[in-house]
Amino acid sequence: MTRRWLVTGCSSGLGAALAKAVAASGDTVLATARKPATLDALATAHPDMVRVAALDVRDPDSCAAAVRAAEEQLGGIDVLVNNAATGLLGAVEEVSDEELREQLEILVVAPWRLARLALPGMRARGSGHIVNVSSLAGRVSFPGMGAYVAGKHALEGMTQALAAEVEPFGIRVTALEPGGFATRYGVTAADTAVRIPAYRGAAVDETRDGVRGMTDNPVLGRPEDFAALVLRLVATPDTPQRVPVGADAYQYLEAIHGHSGTELATARAFAEGA
Repeated sequence: MTRRWLVTGCSSGLGAALAKAVAASGDTVLATARKPATLDALATAHPDMVRVAALDVRDPDSCAAAVRAAEEQLGGIDVLVNNAATGLLGAVEEVSDEELREQLEILVVAPWRLARLALPGMRARGSGHIVNVSSLAGRVSFPGMGAYVAGKHALEGMTQALAAEVEPFGIRVTALEPGGFATRYGVTAADTAVRIPAYRGAAVDETRDGVRGMTDNPVLGRPEDFAALVLRLVATPDTPQRVPVGADAYQYLEAIHGHSGTELATARAFAEGA
């Protein structure tokens, strides 16, 4: 079966690897980026499989235009991958209202908007798959990444609600939770405009240093492996609703699962007055 994909955030990293893998598999893809010129090489390498569109996920009109382009140029959308993201590094106290809104606009509002735009076509066809690229931060919190963590937690909550709502229409919804991958996230993640001296040298800076060290780190997961997993996920029925990606993601989550059990037992003892 040939599938038609719309993938956001294809200029680099996980999105670029996924768009390339989709085209190489024989499926068609509308690859999108704020600067579509960054996708010229991909389109040239796969002229029959790749269409390119400009997409600023913060702009409702741009989102609507991209979905229309996919419907018109590909004939529909079988798989929507909400991959576009941004990062913000700073303590909760350092994050301004404007910076928080920017994070949530890209990490939560945009995927919600694109799902809303793609769903009528999927419902009419009685099939479809929405893949929301979350993060390990969608389940685990890290100091110094409060805004990003909040966005990814919200995205996972939306994913779970949406999955239950659209299952009767034959539509699947999945949240992917990548751990550390060798991308340019460490370069593109922004620092808060305000830097409060009290937080320097503490856990916030440790997180910042760790994120900066992720850029193209050969020890981390490879974007190509992420892309291969997504292709397998879409082709496989009855997969989990939330799928951690990468060995480090499972290590973190196994540790957190144990901690959560201890926390629950402690909380129950407290609530019951023990």
